[in-house]
Amino acid sequence: MAENQLNEAGSLAGKVALVTGGGTGIGRAAALSFAKKGATVVAAGRRQAALNAVVGEIESAGGKAAAITADISKENEVTALIKAVVERFGRLDAAFNNAATTGNGPIETLTTEVFDSVFATNVRGVWMLIQQEIIAMRTLGNGGAIVNTSSIAATGGNVGLSIYGASKGALDAMIRHIALEVGSDGIRINNVSPGLTRTPMTADFPEEAFAVVGGHAALKRVAEADDVGDVAVWLCTNEARFVTGQSILADGGYNIAGMR
Repeated sequence: MAENQLNEAGSLAGKVALVTGGGTGIGRAAALSFAKKGATVVAAGRRQAALNAVVGEIESAGGKAAAITADISKENEVTALIKAVVERFGRLDAAFNNAATTGNGPIETLTTEVFDSVFATNVRGVWMLIQQEIIAMRTLGNGGAIVNTSSIAATGGNVGLSIYGASKGALDAMIRHIALEVGSDGIRINNVSPGLTRTPMTADFPEEAFAVVGGHAALKRVAEADDVGDVAVWLCTNEARFVTGQSILADGGYNIAGMR
């Protein structure tokens, strides 16, 4: 089957996909999903052991992958990451900017240091990644797809999420403008916006919380990591070729009646 036929079927064979926060949770799920669709996967993050484990899973299944450690809040590491991907594999077709941090709590207990830390990763870090990914994609001239992890907290409301929600709201606004800048180059940019998801980040949540949130969702459960990761990967396939500038809810219908 010719490559264009594979692409029309949604395959990413012959493509190179970068996943930040690729060692655990939604990032790990997306990395495995990219590999299943035939992409060479670069898993990036701060924890080498977790990244190596994901690469091992992909390679054991016959795929191609590499791990690169990077802290996306640091400009020099972001620049070096994208440069390393292109130098090693010769292209960058898809990027899932998933790495993020939280800083939750009642507003009177939070500090400006927490605010700056969250925005340094969730907004500034993602913006730097997008910038370097676009530079690389435009230089290579193959177009491309970029997806970022937002949240239902960007459009809803909940106690303790003033900083985190604001950071994700900024991300939703950001991509609308960037989509207009890069669309003529064949580059698409979207967000996937999950609700409560079972990941290592939520491992300490009481089971009652999952039950309550799942009970409010139309599908009567919370998300597993691959429920969200698969949406991010789909947004990078040719099947989503006419979707750009969108923040796609992947919350099982929790937000239909508003976040609560």
